[in-house]
Amino acid sequence: MEGVEEKVVESVAEVAVQTKTMLHLDELMAYLTWGNLMKVVVAFISVLVFYVVYRIIKHIIKKQAAPRVEKHTYMLINKFVSYMFYVIIVMYILSLFGINLKAIWGAAGVAGLAIGFAAQTSVSNLISGVFVLSEKAMKIGDFIQVGDVFGTVDSVGLLSVRVHTLDNQMVRIPNSSVINSNLVNFNHYDIRRFVFDMPISYDSNMEKALEVANSIPGKCPVVLQNPVPCVYFDGFGDAINIKIAVWFNCSDLINAKNQMYAAIVNTCREQGIEIPYTHYDVKILNK
Repeated sequence: MEGVEEKVVESVAEVAVQTKTMLHLDELMAYLTWGNLMKVVVAFISVLVFYVVYRIIKHIIKKQAAPRVEKHTYMLINKFVSYMFYVIIVMYILSLFGINLKAIWGAAGVAGLAIGFAAQTSVSNLISGVFVLSEKAMKIGDFIQVGDVFGTVDSVGLLSVRVHTLDNQMVRIPNSSVINSNLVNFNHYDIRRFVFDMPISYDSNMEKALEVANSIPGKCPVVLQNPVPCVYFDGFGDAINIKIAVWFNCSDLINAKNQMYAAIVNTCREQGIEIPYTHYDVKILNK
């Protein structure tokens, strides 16, 4: 009896599986109608047409916009066009098959609201990114400082700014930090100024020292003579301090420092101007 019952159960299970398979096949065959097939063909042709138009628009943007706008702005325009193409394609295909887009937009709105509350930091960075891009305070290739981070800008996006530091490390700076901190762009202008210290001894002739200091910028090829270098006394301390403010091209920062410091030391030695430094006298007492 037990063997008979097992066979009956197996037979019922096989019939159930076969019935379920037949139902799926019937559903599939019901879907594969000439009307739906035509919709697929129309969708394929439409996507192909949209793609051709999309490539033409991208080509126009590359030829017309790329030479006229900043590199990061061009990249954002390019991404925006790509995202719009994908959205239009998806929406068109869904509408072609009779899917209610209003329900999808409603669900997307609710989901977007929930995601917005859950990702307030990202939303803040997104809004800050709009201000960063609109202000045009930096561009790709600029050397900037945000907080304690120094680096060359690699990309400016809607969420963050990516830079690589002088030791070639990538640092991602959130746009909210850029907006809420002091941004220093060392390459925003073509030229910049740097002030060098030239301490002299109290025994030095101040008029001669000032004359010597005025001659130093002219000995440095990378230092610009327009704007004119500025030399002035800047108070007393362990030494009499002279400031030498010079202008140079932003790309010549390292050369300007090397040439100026070398010229200060060499010129002072030649002219007998003493540069004081801290030194100690050590006396050994015999007991």
